[in-house]
Amino acid sequence: MSEAWDDPRIARGMRTQLAERARRIAAGERPLGWKVGLGAPAAMARLGIKGPLVGYLMETARVASGEAVRLAGWAKPVAEPEIAVTIGRDLPGGADRAAAAAAIAALGPAIELADLDPPPDDVETILAGDIFQRHVILGRADSARAGGRLEGLTGAVTRSGAETVRTAELTVNTGDPVEIVRHVAGTLAAHGARLGAGDVVICGSVTPPVFLAPADTSFGFALEPIGGVAVRLLSR
Repeated sequence: MSEAWDDPRIARGMRTQLAERARRIAAGERPLGWKVGLGAPAAMARLGIKGPLVGYLMETARVASGEAVRLAGWAKPVAEPEIAVTIGRDLPGGADRAAAAAAIAALGPAIELADLDPPPDDVETILAGDIFQRHVILGRADSARAGGRLEGLTGAVTRSGAETVRTAELTVNTGDPVEIVRHVAGTLAAHGARLGAGDVVICGSVTPPVFLAPADTSFGFALEPIGGVAVRLLSR
């Protein structure tokens, strides 16, 4: 993933994105952390990028597990089951794998809700719009998983109360959380920002993203045995 940000489309999009983030912070919003998106091999190949795109998370986007989100007016709502990484120490760009692993203080389950509007086909536009980010739901952060250890973990996705996916292959669609953390640190450093202690990084959808329908009433993701998160869905 090294030097994946050496792309003029990424440079322009990140400049716009980070300026908007700075504006929001100056207006009183609290930052929560960072996200990656479109990191599945097929998506990267289609967009002609070398690594996932990086966006930001704000506290205003955070929804408590079990709460409801109203999807009325969304163009193309998507739910993504993700692994959330808690960063325990500042990580500069160019850090090696050992430093990135040492910066990971905990892992836990997360759900991201996004609205794919416009369609994901222009890198600069995607980044400027913060990679379609709308809401994030974070579960318990397990410090026993410091260093990014995934051994023994299983992901289980539920949709409207029914389990639809169960997998122990947690990196096939996203890659290794340690390498994702390295990539986020490098991308931010290349564009004048930094990955800092206390930040949360959500690492991309463990399964292919789930396009939500009006009939969907809930979406859940368990990262067993750590625990799970869920969100209720209101279509109007």
